[in-house]
Amino acid sequence: MSAEIATNRKAGRDFHILEKYEAGIELKGTEVKSIRAGKINISDAYARVENNQVFLYGCHIQPWQTAGEWYNHPERRPRRLLLHKREILKLSVACAVKGCTLPLLRVYWKDRRVKVELGVGKGKTHSDQRHDLKEKVELREAAREMSRFNQR
Repeated sequence: MSAEIATNRKAGRDFHILEKYEAGIELKGTEVKSIRAGKINISDAYARVENNQVFLYGCHIQPWQTAGEWYNHPERRPRRLLLHKREILKLSVACAVKGCTLPLLRVYWKDRRVKVELGVGKGKTHSDQRHDLKEKVELREAAREMSRFNQR
């Protein structure tokens, strides 16, 4: 059973998500406590493959309030993601394609562990975003008409 901690709604708006990967994340104890309290922001988070390892950048986890100065963590430090070697190789090949990036889609609990979902994304153009918005409005209006028709 997985419980959502945070989702990145901007990623769905800005990227076409081609593939999704589940990864573990290497955290410190105070980071886990802050995540349990819901003090995480992933709106600008992305991953990068470096030296056959995957690192997460831009993930903001607030310091734990009651921890001392020695035990706390920096808010935006790079965090290592835990993936199998074949998955890391697939991600490095996918990132080599021009215009592809690895946005963080969501963070969730899975069996007492924090997991992240990465997506291989290709950036949308402005016209793609407008087309998606227009499609969403049309679906909403159709659902509204259906409910109005069924009420009679």
